[in-house]
Amino acid sequence: MITREQVFEVVKGHLVDTIEDLEGVEIDPAKSMKDLGANSLDIVEVVSCSMRDLKVKVPRAELNKLDNMNQLVELLFRVAAEKDAQSAGADAG
Repeated sequence: MITREQVFEVVKGHLVDTIEDLEGVEIDPAKSMKDLGANSLDIVEVVSCSMRDLKVKVPRAELNKLDNMNQLVELLFRVAAEKDAQSAGADAG
């Protein structure tokens, strides 16, 4: 079962890979990616790579509602946890 902290580390890793100025900088999860210097293409890249790594899909409409990194991490964590729970249930059957 994945933890919220692991999801944050995945997102943070892609953010740092995408935006050079963030290397070695403390990432405040209460900030938006735009606050951290990301443009819209950077954000798409970070979110897409994070979803691919976590093996989850989130509808764009859900992503558009997010204001900061905490909300993104929470959403990805919730979807990943639901997916884990479903696959665990399928394995038990």
